[in-house]
Amino acid sequence: MKGSSPFPVEAKKAARIEIIPLIDVIFFLLATFVLFTLSLNKIVSIPVNLPVATPPSPSPPDPDLVTLQVSDSGSAFWNGDPIDMADIAPRLSDYKSRTPNPRVLVAGDLKAKFGAAVQALDEVRKAGITQVSVMTSVLPTGRH
Repeated sequence: MKGSSPFPVEAKKAARIEIIPLIDVIFFLLATFVLFTLSLNKIVSIPVNLPVATPPSPSPPDPDLVTLQVSDSGSAFWNGDPIDMADIAPRLSDYKSRTPNPRVLVAGDLKAKFGAAVQALDEVRKAGITQVSVMTSVLPTGRH
């Protein structure tokens, strides 16, 4: 008989690739590569003296500092006293003429419009006052 074999035919086992030893080998090669590349570079550093933060000491309020606050309604406050936006320019020129070192802190309340703050900064610039600060924290309206 053609094609017959005296031995019983066994089903061939399919070739399998075992994945766990392959993962082990890949991790070994990765670790070797990382350690080898780290040993090639000599890490050179420069010693740096970083500043140390110190808590601010409570200082007495500066009598020459003027707080100019704008509110959401378009009104302004001069050291907590309400004034019109039109009164800012005359007060700033008077303040500059009687103070040797004029300084202005521009602040706003929670809902103050950006335009009002810019208008206040423009008036400070027009008055010729060069030491100007802008407060980044929010104050309640009319407080300083």
